Amino acid sequence: MLGAIVRFIVSALVLLVISYLLPGFRVAGFWGALIAAVVIAVLGWVVESIFGDKISPQRRGIVGFLVAAVVIYASQFIVPGAISVSIWGALIASLVIGIVDAFVPTELR
Repeated sequence: MLGAIVRFIVSALVLLVISYLLPGFRVAGFWGALIAAVVIAVLGWVVESIFGDKISPQRRGIVGFLVAAVVIYASQFIVPGAISVSIWGALIASLVIGIVDAFVPTELR
């Protein structure tokens, strides 16, 4: 349980940093980023459970990259006050999050 909480906090901090660096990607403070991190994780889990783990962002093929971008983009419609993302912002955020995950894996073991 503690590992999941730490993972969401780290994910929220990554979203905050990305929102400062990228145009077209905006979160509403730490709580907005935390809510967005939870929604993105749940959406990712739903997509992965429906289509299998071959499209998982951890597999990091082009399909995983695009699925992660779609999940990030779709999350703004679930929590419209917490996150605002353009299509380009979602693509670039997916790339940046993929790079961060390569160096700092946030997957629970």
